[in-house]
Amino acid sequence: MIPETGTIPTPAGELVLRTVRSAADLDLLTGWMNDPDTDRWWALAGPPGTTAAHLAAQLDGDGRSRPVLALLDGAPTGYFELYRADLDPLAAHYPARPHDLGLHLLLAPAARGRGLAAPLLDAIAARLLEREPRCTRVLAEPDVRNTPSVRAFARAGFTRVADLDLPDKRAALMIRRRADTPPLPRTT
Repeated sequence: MIPETGTIPTPAGELVLRTVRSAADLDLLTGWMNDPDTDRWWALAGPPGTTAAHLAAQLDGDGRSRPVLALLDGAPTGYFELYRADLDPLAAHYPARPHDLGLHLLLAPAARGRGLAAPLLDAIAARLLEREPRCTRVLAEPDVRNTPSVRAFARAGFTRVADLDLPDKRAALMIRRRADTPPLPRTT
């Protein structure tokens, strides 16, 4: 249900997205989840079992979400979750369209502050739209207080169309649409 993404050229270097391998990637991802700046937005700090359970819910699930490790020029640079937004509980909070795809972003602590988020998000969104012709939009819903994330999505071609009250946060609904798709009206 989520298209494979593979290798993507970006202005920052060669980006490889591969599905997380729980055993091989667990220590790395647990370390990132325990970074205080990451925990502020992801709330997954804890022992490896906490991260493993979060990954297992996706890896063993129904294919609506895929956890991926981002390697930039071979170096682990981030963790992304690609998901079917129209089949997610999020769909109850915005006017969902069939095959909407969503993404969550976690840049590795060492990758932050280097201007990488926007080019990576741009490349990933473009690839998702290219590989899934039924998808007309890619969206994200960062916490409205996460200003660097909201700015990165905007620089990557996403438009903030609404602020949503979700069960765990107030989110900025950011949408990047296929060029030939009519936009949603802004509701904020």
